[in-house]
Amino acid sequence: MGNAHPTLYSPPSTHHPLPTTHYPLPALLTSVDRLLFVRGVPIFKELRDDFLVRLASIMDELSFLPNHTIFTEGQEGRSLYIVVSGTVKVHLGNQELARLEEGACFGEMSLFDAEPRSASVTTLEACDCLMLTQQQLYEAIDETPGIAVNIIRLLSRRIRELNRELNAVSDTQDSNVRAQEVVSTLMDTGITSFPDNSNGQTAKGGSPLISEPTPDTYDYEGPWPY
Repeated sequence: MGNAHPTLYSPPSTHHPLPTTHYPLPALLTSVDRLLFVRGVPIFKELRDDFLVRLASIMDELSFLPNHTIFTEGQEGRSLYIVVSGTVKVHLGNQELARLEEGACFGEMSLFDAEPRSASVTTLEACDCLMLTQQQLYEAIDETPGIAVNIIRLLSRRIRELNRELNAVSDTQDSNVRAQEVVSTLMDTGITSFPDNSNGQTAKGGSPLISEPTPDTYDYEGPWPY
C-alpha cells in the first residue's frame, strides 16, 4: 500500500541561496519592553495603557542586516517602525539627514495615509525593529475605537502647535522686512550714520551725533520715515 501522504521529492540545490536581508524574529521582547517602546512613539504617548498594550501585542519584531534599505524615498508607505537595537540613517540619496537609535520611530504618518515616503531609511548596522502596519492599526481601532479618538485629539493638538509656531515665524519675518524697509529708506536719503544720544560726538561716517534727529539736520525735504 502507498503512503496516504507521500513525501514530495526536491532535487538538491545546485547554487547557494542569497542571504535574507530581513526576517521575523521570535518574540524576544517582553510585554513590558514592548509597552515602553510603543509609549515612546509621539502619536501614541498619551494613549491609555490598555490601548498601548493592545497595540504593542500586535506589532511584529523584525531583524535587518547592515546596509539594508528598509524603505526608499517615493515608495508607498503603510507601516511604522521602532528601533529596538542598532542604528539607522534617514537620507535623500547620498545626503544623510539624521541617525536614529534605540527607541526612535520613523514612518508613523504612513499609518494614516499611503503617501510616498519623503526619505529613505537604511541600517548602519544589524538592527532589530518593531513594526506596526496600517492594517494592524485599523483592526485594533475596530476592536477598540477609543484608540482612534485619542490619536485624533493628539494630532489636533500637534496641528495647533504647528500653527502657532508658523504664526510666530511669520510675525518675525514681517518685523524683519519692515526694519529692512526703514534702513533702505534711510540709506536712499544719503544717511549713513545715526545718532546715539552721545552729546555731540561724531559717528564713523563723520556726521555729528544729536539727541533727536530731524529732517532739517540732513537737508531732507520729505516725510521723515518712522
